[in-house]
Amino acid sequence: MPPIFGILGGMGPLATADFLRKFIESTPARTDQDHIPTLVHNIPQIPDRSASILGDGPSPLPVLLAGVRFLVENGACAIAIPCNTAHHWHRDLQTASPVPILHIVDSVRWALTHSTAKADQPTVTQVGLLATTGTLTAGFYQRRLADHGLVCHTPTPEDQADRVMPAIARVKAGQIDEARDLLRGVVERLRAVGAQRLILGCTEIPLALADADPPATPLFLDATAALARHCVDWWTHERPHRTPATLGSTSDTNLFTFRQHKQTPGSDLSSF
Repeated sequence: MPPIFGILGGMGPLATADFLRKFIESTPARTDQDHIPTLVHNIPQIPDRSASILGDGPSPLPVLLAGVRFLVENGACAIAIPCNTAHHWHRDLQTASPVPILHIVDSVRWALTHSTAKADQPTVTQVGLLATTGTLTAGFYQRRLADHGLVCHTPTPEDQADRVMPAIARVKAGQIDEARDLLRGVVERLRAVGAQRLILGCTEIPLALADADPPATPLFLDATAALARHCVDWWTHERPHRTPATLGSTSDTNLFTFRQHKQTPGSDLSSF
Protein backbone atom coordinates (compact mmCIF):
# COMPACT_ATOMS: atom_id res chain seq x y z
CA MET A 1 0.00 0.00 0.00
CA PRO A 2 1.41 3.45 -0.86
CA PRO A 3 2.09 5.54 2.26
CA ILE A 4 -0.52 8.03 3.44
CA PHE A 5 -0.12 10.83 5.97
CA GLY A 6 -2.77 10.75 8.71
CA ILE A 7 -4.32 13.77 10.42
CA LEU A 8 -6.20 13.26 13.69
CA GLY A 9 -8.45 16.31 13.64
CA GLY A 10 -11.85 17.56 14.75
CA MET A 11 -10.46 19.63 17.66
CA GLY A 12 -12.03 21.81 16.35
CA PRO A 13 -13.02 21.44 12.71
CA LEU A 14 -11.95 24.97 11.74
CA ALA A 15 -8.51 24.41 13.26
CA THR A 16 -8.24 21.15 11.33
CA ALA A 17 -9.10 22.93 8.07
CA ASP A 18 -6.52 25.62 8.89
CA PHE A 19 -3.84 22.97 9.48
CA LEU A 20 -4.70 21.16 6.25
CA ARG A 21 -4.41 24.42 4.28
CA LYS A 22 -0.99 25.13 5.81
CA PHE A 23 0.09 21.53 5.21
CA ILE A 24 -0.82 21.84 1.52
CA GLU A 25 0.77 25.28 1.19
CA SER A 26 4.00 23.97 2.76
CA THR A 27 4.28 21.17 0.21
CA PRO A 28 6.66 21.93 -2.69
CA ALA A 29 4.23 20.69 -5.33
CA ARG A 30 3.92 21.83 -8.93
CA THR A 31 1.03 19.54 -9.87
CA ASP A 32 -1.88 17.90 -8.06
CA GLN A 33 -0.03 14.60 -8.21
CA ASP A 34 2.96 16.06 -6.33
CA HIS A 35 0.91 16.59 -3.16
CA ILE A 36 1.08 14.29 -0.15
CA PRO A 37 -1.62 11.60 0.05
CA THR A 38 -3.57 12.52 3.16
CA LEU A 39 -6.32 10.96 5.26
CA VAL A 40 -8.14 13.27 7.69
CA HIS A 41 -10.12 11.95 10.66
CA ASN A 42 -12.32 14.96 11.39
CA ILE A 43 -14.74 13.75 14.07
CA PRO A 44 -15.51 16.66 16.43
CA GLN A 45 -17.47 14.61 18.98
CA ILE A 46 -14.44 14.37 21.26
CA PRO A 47 -14.69 15.29 24.96
CA ASP A 48 -13.24 18.69 25.74
CA ARG A 49 -9.50 18.38 26.30
CA SER A 50 -9.05 21.30 28.67
CA ALA A 51 -12.02 20.28 30.80
CA SER A 52 -10.58 16.78 31.16
CA ILE A 53 -7.13 18.05 32.21
CA LEU A 54 -8.74 20.36 34.77
CA GLY A 55 -10.86 17.52 36.17
CA ASP A 56 -14.16 18.87 34.86
CA GLY A 57 -14.95 16.30 32.19
CA PRO A 58 -14.34 12.81 30.78
CA SER A 59 -11.08 11.79 29.18
CA PRO A 60 -10.90 12.13 25.39
CA LEU A 61 -8.29 9.35 25.23
CA PRO A 62 -10.63 6.50 24.19
CA VAL A 63 -11.93 8.55 21.24
CA LEU A 64 -8.42 9.70 20.33
CA LEU A 65 -7.24 6.09 20.35
CA ALA A 66 -10.13 5.14 18.06
CA GLY A 67 -9.08 7.91 15.67
CA VAL A 68 -5.47 6.75 15.63
CA ARG A 69 -6.61 3.19 15.00
CA PHE A 70 -8.80 4.33 12.09
CA LEU A 71 -5.89 6.21 10.48
CA VAL A 72 -3.39 3.38 10.88
CA GLU A 73 -5.79 0.69 9.68
CA ASN A 74 -6.37 2.78 6.56
CA GLY A 75 -2.71 3.15 5.67
CA ALA A 76 -1.29 6.10 7.62
CA CYS A 77 2.49 5.84 7.98
CA ALA A 78 2.66 8.85 10.33
CA ILE A 79 0.12 11.02 12.16
CA ALA A 80 -0.18 14.68 13.11
CA ILE A 81 -2.64 16.05 15.67
CA PRO A 82 -3.57 19.68 14.95
CA CYS A 83 -4.67 20.31 18.53
CA ASN A 84 -2.13 21.47 21.08
CA THR A 85 -4.04 20.41 24.19
CA ALA A 86 -4.53 16.86 22.87
CA HIS A 87 -0.75 16.40 23.13
CA HIS A 88 -1.27 15.89 26.87
CA TRP A 89 -2.15 12.32 25.79
CA HIS A 90 0.68 12.02 23.25
CA ARG A 91 2.61 9.40 25.22
CA ASP A 92 -0.43 7.11 25.51
CA LEU A 93 -1.27 7.57 21.84
CA GLN A 94 2.28 6.93 20.70
CA THR A 95 2.51 3.83 22.91
CA ALA A 96 -0.59 2.47 21.19
CA SER A 97 0.43 3.44 17.67
CA PRO A 98 2.86 1.46 15.51
CA VAL A 99 3.57 4.60 13.43
CA PRO A 100 5.14 7.88 14.57
CA ILE A 101 2.91 10.66 15.90
CA LEU A 102 4.77 13.93 15.45
CA HIS A 103 4.74 16.07 18.60
CA ILE A 104 3.71 19.70 18.09
CA VAL A 105 6.21 21.07 20.63
CA ASP A 106 9.05 19.31 18.84
CA SER A 107 7.79 20.97 15.65
CA VAL A 108 7.85 24.38 17.35
CA ARG A 109 11.41 23.79 18.53
CA TRP A 110 12.37 22.63 15.02
CA ALA A 111 10.81 25.81 13.54
CA LEU A 112 12.59 28.06 16.05
CA THR A 113 15.95 26.51 15.16
CA HIS A 114 15.39 26.73 11.42
CA SER A 115 13.98 30.27 11.39
CA THR A 116 16.87 31.64 13.47
CA ALA A 117 19.48 29.94 11.30
CA LYS A 118 17.96 31.06 8.01
CA ALA A 119 17.31 34.67 8.98
CA ASP A 120 20.62 35.17 10.82
CA GLN A 121 18.68 36.36 13.87
CA PRO A 122 19.80 36.33 17.52
CA THR A 123 19.26 33.03 19.29
CA VAL A 124 15.87 32.89 20.96
CA THR A 125 16.15 32.16 24.69
CA GLN A 126 12.77 33.41 25.93
CA VAL A 127 9.35 32.75 24.46
CA GLY A 128 5.78 33.53 25.40
CA LEU A 129 3.01 30.95 25.18
CA LEU A 130 -0.61 31.60 24.26
CA ALA A 131 -2.58 28.41 24.80
CA THR A 132 -5.60 26.91 26.51
CA THR A 133 -5.65 26.68 30.29
CA GLY A 134 -5.53 22.91 29.87
CA THR A 135 -2.30 23.12 27.87
CA LEU A 136 -0.71 25.48 30.39
CA THR A 137 -1.78 23.25 33.29
CA ALA A 138 -0.52 20.09 31.57
CA GLY A 139 2.89 21.78 31.25
CA PHE A 140 4.23 19.80 28.29
CA TYR A 141 5.24 22.97 26.42
CA GLN A 142 7.13 24.36 29.39
CA ARG A 143 8.89 21.05 30.10
CA ARG A 144 9.91 20.23 26.54
CA LEU A 145 11.13 23.79 25.86
CA ALA A 146 13.01 23.98 29.19
CA ASP A 147 14.83 20.77 28.23
CA HIS A 148 16.39 22.82 25.42
CA GLY A 149 17.21 25.90 27.47
CA LEU A 150 14.17 28.02 26.60
CA VAL A 151 12.40 30.13 29.21
CA CYS A 152 8.65 30.02 28.64
CA HIS A 153 6.50 32.95 29.83
CA THR A 154 2.75 32.48 30.20
CA PRO A 155 -0.11 34.98 30.66
CA THR A 156 -1.15 36.10 34.11
CA PRO A 157 -4.05 34.11 35.59
CA GLU A 158 -6.29 37.14 34.99
CA ASP A 159 -5.31 37.46 31.34
CA GLN A 160 -5.72 33.72 30.85
CA ALA A 161 -9.22 33.64 32.33
CA ASP A 162 -10.53 36.97 31.05
CA ARG A 163 -8.86 37.23 27.64
CA VAL A 164 -7.15 34.12 26.27
CA MET A 165 -9.86 31.55 26.94
CA PRO A 166 -12.69 33.90 25.84
CA ALA A 167 -10.70 34.66 22.67
CA ILE A 168 -10.42 30.94 21.87
CA ALA A 169 -14.16 30.56 22.40
CA ARG A 170 -14.80 33.51 20.04
CA VAL A 171 -12.76 31.84 17.29
CA LYS A 172 -14.70 28.59 17.71
CA ALA A 173 -17.86 30.67 17.29
CA GLY A 174 -16.50 32.41 14.19
CA GLN A 175 -16.04 35.79 15.93
CA ILE A 176 -12.49 36.43 14.75
CA ASP A 177 -12.35 40.23 15.19
CA GLU A 178 -13.56 40.01 18.79
CA ALA A 179 -10.94 37.37 19.53
CA ARG A 180 -8.16 39.56 18.10
CA ASP A 181 -9.21 42.49 20.30
CA LEU A 182 -9.09 40.31 23.40
CA LEU A 183 -5.55 39.07 22.68
CA ARG A 184 -3.82 42.36 21.83
CA GLY A 185 -3.11 43.38 25.43
CA VAL A 186 -1.91 39.90 26.38
CA VAL A 187 0.60 39.97 23.52
CA GLU A 188 2.07 43.27 24.69
CA ARG A 189 2.37 42.12 28.30
CA LEU A 190 4.24 38.96 27.29
CA ARG A 191 6.64 41.01 25.19
CA ALA A 192 7.20 43.35 28.16
CA VAL A 193 8.46 40.49 30.36
CA GLY A 194 11.07 39.46 27.79
CA ALA A 195 9.45 37.11 25.29
CA GLN A 196 11.34 37.31 21.97
CA ARG A 197 8.84 35.13 20.12
CA LEU A 198 5.23 34.29 21.00
CA ILE A 199 4.17 30.71 20.42
CA LEU A 200 0.56 30.51 19.28
CA GLY A 201 0.01 27.25 21.12
CA CYS A 202 -3.67 26.75 20.45
CA THR A 203 -4.86 25.97 16.95
CA GLU A 204 -7.58 28.62 17.18
CA ILE A 205 -5.27 31.50 18.16
CA PRO A 206 -3.45 31.85 14.80
CA LEU A 207 -6.83 32.45 13.17
CA ALA A 208 -7.32 35.46 15.44
CA LEU A 209 -3.79 36.87 15.05
CA ALA A 210 -3.22 36.09 11.37
CA ASP A 211 -2.90 39.77 10.39
CA ALA A 212 -1.46 41.12 13.64
CA ASP A 213 2.24 40.17 13.34
CA PRO A 214 4.55 43.21 13.18
CA PRO A 215 5.87 43.36 9.60
CA ALA A 216 9.47 44.27 10.43
CA THR A 217 10.26 41.50 12.92
CA PRO A 218 8.55 38.11 13.10
CA LEU A 219 7.00 37.86 16.56
CA PHE A 220 4.47 35.06 16.35
CA LEU A 221 5.38 31.43 15.87
CA ASP A 222 2.27 29.62 14.72
CA ALA A 223 2.44 26.10 16.18
CA THR A 224 -0.04 24.90 13.57
CA ALA A 225 2.18 26.13 10.73
CA ALA A 226 5.28 24.70 12.44
CA LEU A 227 3.63 21.30 12.68
CA ALA A 228 2.55 21.48 9.04
CA ARG A 229 6.08 22.34 7.82
CA HIS A 230 7.63 19.70 10.06
CA CYS A 231 5.23 17.07 8.70
CA VAL A 232 6.18 17.96 5.13
CA ASP A 233 9.86 17.78 6.07
CA TRP A 234 9.30 14.37 7.69
CA TRP A 235 7.48 13.14 4.57
CA THR A 236 10.28 14.39 2.33
CA HIS A 237 13.17 12.89 4.30
CA GLU A 238 11.90 10.09 6.55
CA ARG A 239 8.75 8.45 5.15
CA PRO A 240 8.83 4.77 4.16
CA HIS A 241 8.39 4.06 0.46
CA ARG A 242 5.55 1.68 1.24
CA THR A 243 3.37 1.12 4.29
CA PRO A 244 4.25 -2.20 5.96
CA ALA A 245 1.59 -4.78 5.17
CA THR A 246 0.82 -5.34 8.84
CA LEU A 247 -0.29 -1.73 9.22
CA GLY A 248 -3.01 -2.17 6.65
CA SER A 249 -4.46 -5.33 8.16
CA THR A 250 -7.52 -4.80 10.32
CA SER A 251 -7.38 -8.48 11.30
CA ASP A 252 -4.05 -8.12 13.07
CA THR A 253 -4.96 -8.30 16.74
CA ASN A 254 -1.48 -7.10 17.71
CA LEU A 255 -1.77 -3.84 15.75
CA PHE A 256 -2.68 -1.94 18.88
CA THR A 257 -2.24 -2.61 22.56
CA PHE A 258 -4.98 -0.66 24.29
CA ARG A 259 -4.91 0.06 27.97
CA GLN A 260 -8.12 -0.37 29.93
CA HIS A 261 -9.78 2.96 30.62
CA LYS A 262 -12.76 3.66 32.83
CA GLN A 263 -15.71 4.48 30.61
CA THR A 264 -17.31 7.80 31.42
CA PRO A 265 -20.45 9.46 29.97
CA GLY A 266 -19.73 10.69 26.46
CA SER A 267 -16.71 8.45 25.91
CA ASP A 268 -18.54 5.44 24.41
CA LEU A 269 -16.79 4.51 21.17
CA SER A 270 -19.71 2.62 19.67
CA SER A 271 -20.85 5.62 17.64
CA PHE A 272 -17.51 5.98 15.81
